[in-house]
Formats: sequence, C-alpha cells, structure tokens
Amino acid sequence: MTLAIREIGAQEFALVWPIFSETVQAQETYAYDPGTTHAQARDLWTTPPARCFVADLDGAIVGAYMLRPNQAGPGSHVANAGYMTAPSARGRGVAGRMCEHSMDVARGAGFLAMQFNCVVSSNATAVRLWQKHGFGIVGTLPRVYRHASLGFIDAYVMHRFL
Repeated sequence: MTLAIREIGAQEFALVWPIFSETVQAQETYAYDPGTTHAQARDLWTTPPARCFVADLDGAIVGAYMLRPNQAGPGSHVANAGYMTAPSARGRGVAGRMCEHSMDVARGAGFLAMQFNCVVSSNATAVRLWQKHGFGIVGTLPRVYRHASLGFIDAYVMHRFL
C-alpha cells in the first residue's frame, strides 16, 4: 500500500467531493448541512486560512482532510481539522496517517495545539483513533448532534497539545 498525502487547492476539490458528499449525506459524523453544494464545500475546505489535503492510495483518492485555525485572533494558535475517508478505504489506516500528517503540518505552521469541536459520540472508531493519537475528551456536548438513525446524541470536544 502506497499512501501519499498532498495539499490541493480549490481547482482540485472535485477529487474530494465524492467522499465529502457521501459522508455528509449519511448524517452520521459531520454537522454539515446535507444540502451543502460542491461550491460551498470547496470554499469551506480550501479558502485560506483553511488548507485541504488528499490521501492518494495507489492512484485513487481515498481520503481528505481540512486544516485551519480553530478560532480567529487570540485563538488562532489552536488548529482544527476534519477528516473524511472513503468507505472502501476504512479500516486500512488512512485516517490515522492523515491525522499524523495533519499534526506535522500544524506544527510546521506554528500551531501549539489541535482541537476537534464536534466528534459524534456514536463514532467510536474515530474517538478511539483520536485518543490513540493523544487527543483527550475535554468536554461533552449533550444531545447536540441529530444522527440520521439514532436521533439526538452527544458530541465530544477533543484536544491535544502539539
């Protein structure tokens, strides 16, 4: 397995769109509106200060992540990231590699920490993976996520210093 992760610009976001669209439509892990258009998603993930990266596995795009400051001004030293993996590539270490890559990029950009604002509690695989990479649950947001099949469920705020 040869996994290469590289940064893309807005002109290449079409590579990410199938994964983004499928993930958001499922309404199981992200709080994006399922009606988010390609143009809206592209702008969210590629307009500076956001940066977008793709994971290419032997010539196929199997994942993507977005990295940006979690907040502006006095909070801009903390990074925020979102990761999406194609269903066909889940369980193959893609998300973990993207997480490691994003932490390296964040460190290189001068961020001191990373924070995930809304990790859906039913996404046990992601929670375990982020914990494996040093993120701790620093808060629970009760019933803030409307899951497609589970209804209103909790989400976690997860954080780690870089």
